[in-house]
Amino acid sequence: MSELAIRTESLTKRYKDAIAVCGLNLSVPRGSIYGFLGRNGAGKTTTIKMLLGLAHPTSGSAHVLGMNALRERTAVLQRTAFVSERKALYPSLTPVELVRFSRGFYPTWCDGMVEKCARLFEIPMREKFGNLSNGNQTKVWLLLALAQGADLLILDEPTTALDPVTVDQLLRVLAEAPQDRGCAVFFSSHQLEEVERIADYVGLLEHGKLLMESRLDDIKSDFRIITAAGDRLPMQTSSQVLSVNAEQNFCRYVITKDAEGFAARLSGYGATIVSVAALNLREIFLRLVGKEESCISGNAGETPASFSSYR
Repeated sequence: MSELAIRTESLTKRYKDAIAVCGLNLSVPRGSIYGFLGRNGAGKTTTIKMLLGLAHPTSGSAHVLGMNALRERTAVLQRTAFVSERKALYPSLTPVELVRFSRGFYPTWCDGMVEKCARLFEIPMREKFGNLSNGNQTKVWLLLALAQGADLLILDEPTTALDPVTVDQLLRVLAEAPQDRGCAVFFSSHQLEEVERIADYVGLLEHGKLLMESRLDDIKSDFRIITAAGDRLPMQTSSQVLSVNAEQNFCRYVITKDAEGFAARLSGYGATIVSVAALNLREIFLRLVGKEESCISGNAGETPASFSSYR
């Protein structure tokens, strides 16, 4: 059995003259929570459609739960729960009726999860779906997906239209899913604080290209911002230095690895090290998408090769 829930190789999708996804190499370990980040239009939804066999790649391949996503689409969908960005169900049915309708399709269905989600998300279970607010419709979709007992959850912007209390409850449920059932959770988002709270791995997409993929802990431990004071300090970027900003006598360096070694070299130039501070995921995201040239990363679960690939 493959150790990866999702694996793509050079996955590419072209629409006429536009490339939505370009040479994507994703590695999502089983039993992990993977945050798929990117701005609107970065190619996240197109990628998800190819993973589910809902869109044909122009080139490359995608394997989900060890199966070819295109050739074995039905088998993939049987073991995958999906919540799309655009959410629509039978408007005349209540959530209770939708549960009754859905239950028979999934041998691993869990009524306990239905009860848990209905209670935690405060879903009006006897109101017709078409009469529910956007937020409550999203909650029903999430309930149905979580109750399937799937091996893989794929969620496209799952917290859209949810209030902060429900977002908090949902993140708690998602964080427990790999431990409770051993499933993998793959969710796209541009809500970086939510991703940072529960993700084990992160992939960052920009203009259809993967800028970075790694363990979240590795990312947060390696990226640092160093503030130094001195005259004629180095201003070059490199594989280690993502960016340099100078203001009067101070320079701020964003470092992708070995901050202590770089600070020691600055001291050798006569610099005074003012501070060495960590960056949160939002700050890292903004620094990376601000780069002019995209970089393809290494595999999830490994020390990221991308940290040594910046130019």
